[in-house]
Amino acid sequence: MLETTEVDDVVSWNSMIGGCARQGFEEEALSLFKKMHARNMKIDDFTYPSVLNSFTSIMDMKNARSVHSLIVKTGFEAYKPVGNALVDMYAKQGNLHCAFEVFNKMPDRDVISWTSLVTGYAHNGSHEEALKLFCHMRIAGVYLDQFVTASILSACAELTVLEFGQQVHANFVKSGLRSSLSVDNSLVTMYAKCGCIEDANRVFDTMQLRDVVTWTALIVGYAQNGKGRDSIRFYDEMIASGMKPDFITFIGLLFACSHAGLVENGRHYFESMDKVYGIKPGPEHYACMIDLLGRSGKLAEAKDLLNQMVVEPDATIWKALLAACRVYGNIELGERAASNLFELEPMNAVPYVLLSNIYSASGKWEDAARIRRLMKSRGISKEPGCSWIEMNSKVHRFMSEDRSHPRTTEIYLKADEIIILIKKAGYVPDMNFALHDMDEEGKELGLAYHSEKLAVAFGLLTVPQGAPIRIFKNLRVCGDCHTAMKFISGVFQRHIILRDSNCFHHFREGKCSCGDYW
Repeated sequence: MLETTEVDDVVSWNSMIGGCARQGFEEEALSLFKKMHARNMKIDDFTYPSVLNSFTSIMDMKNARSVHSLIVKTGFEAYKPVGNALVDMYAKQGNLHCAFEVFNKMPDRDVISWTSLVTGYAHNGSHEEALKLFCHMRIAGVYLDQFVTASILSACAELTVLEFGQQVHANFVKSGLRSSLSVDNSLVTMYAKCGCIEDANRVFDTMQLRDVVTWTALIVGYAQNGKGRDSIRFYDEMIASGMKPDFITFIGLLFACSHAGLVENGRHYFESMDKVYGIKPGPEHYACMIDLLGRSGKLAEAKDLLNQMVVEPDATIWKALLAACRVYGNIELGERAASNLFELEPMNAVPYVLLSNIYSASGKWEDAARIRRLMKSRGISKEPGCSWIEMNSKVHRFMSEDRSHPRTTEIYLKADEIIILIKKAGYVPDMNFALHDMDEEGKELGLAYHSEKLAVAFGLLTVPQGAPIRIFKNLRVCGDCHTAMKFISGVFQRHIILRDSNCFHHFREGKCSCGDYW
């Protein structure tokens, strides 16, 4: 052990500080640095990166800024390794503004500088900014590496920008770099979240090394793409391979069960969490179980599980229960769930809308109006339903009965043609989803021009035959539009991929991958 009271060799001090930082002894590294500084020793460009790396774990912003000030005073900010370490430290602490300021002042940047910044934006939820920075990085002629590739693919997954993700994948392959576990995991996740579960599976099959993140990404991916039984199959293969599931794996597995109506499987996996693997269920797991039981109409059992919870029910749990009450028209339980949500998320419009819909579906128009008035009096606005299609790197957005698109006339003519043809094939508008107190003709017209129907009309006009029509919606697809999409896929012989706020729906030949259970 270095006797810090006697040795004044800078190289030895740097070795000790760097060794502590690398081995996870960040506090010891910072303590050594303070002693080094107190002895007025010469601090150089090898000292600072190790010290700054220690702050990425300790999150001591006050002292981190003090070290930054010292770096500026001693003139080391212009040194590339020090600048890179500053960008990385601020990015990992979530201080993106400071990270960008340091980056912007750097006279010379390399792939590490760019990677630290892009990764910081991606990991802190600023996915669009991460993509923009990545584009600037490529324009600057900086070659990508495994770290920035994994981060940008994760951002693509969150934004569901498939074309961008495919381009990143292609560029990485052309680069000749060897893939890494993080890149492969990000690819599996990106393709799965963009509705390309077959591509996700192909990446999975080529991987020589897999970890629990790999398996979980595929399990969740199949569940989100309406293939819950495949999720269970991969879970069984995962266990057979000797890999142990983690907290996140069970969220994906229970989600798969809830979206496939596999009640017995769900019960079994939920019980095995603690009994077999020692994993205590969290609110997310309870929410999946409440959702599973609620979707299956087992509201009494869902209520019992709610009362037996060892953790406090959060908003996600009450939302799952309220959604089930909406489907099965349970007013009493729905009122309880909504009441709790009013307190937990007072400015969230969802519980007001769902409770109003429960009343409307039961013909209680006055109660529905009362909830809408309450919502308005509290200054809460409902998020409008919006659907969009990306064509040639341009996003085309639609809202219900929207007439702002440049091709509105063509789109509405196509929408009218769609309704005529699918009615001939057996489609009957479901007035339960026209929850406005108006005459039947008005309700039917309202249904015909829902945002996803306008989006699919545009898709039929513009997407080449043989290519899938990819539609995204910010809210849950309504039952009438779901039925209509099945008929449209059969009548027009098209593969329609619709991602709503809940999951992906793959419509082919008059059927949906969710099996009408979503």
